[in-house]
Amino acid sequence: MASTKEYLDYILDQLSLLDGITHRAMMGEYILYVNGKIFGGIYDDRLLVKPTKSALAKMPEAPHELPYEGAKEMLLVEDVDNREFLRELVTAMYEELPTPKKR
Repeated sequence: MASTKEYLDYILDQLSLLDGITHRAMMGEYILYVNGKIFGGIYDDRLLVKPTKSALAKMPEAPHELPYEGAKEMLLVEDVDNREFLRELVTAMYEELPTPKKR
């Protein structure tokens, strides 16, 4: 099942306290970036983030889910209605995210 544009728009609105948030469509889903670094994505209308140390610390009970068959597990963000929490989460994760490779 592909994610809906409406859910993407909702999540982008919830992330509006952050600067540098962008997205890219990928096979019916959406990859999410902060200042050029991938921090997560929207898969089957679920917000999933990379399981960094800071994300695990902020969401110790978060379910580990597969974004798609054959992928690495990610953390399900259940509190998507809390803009301040999302801002804190992505900000905390930022330094732990890998810098994109030059093409």
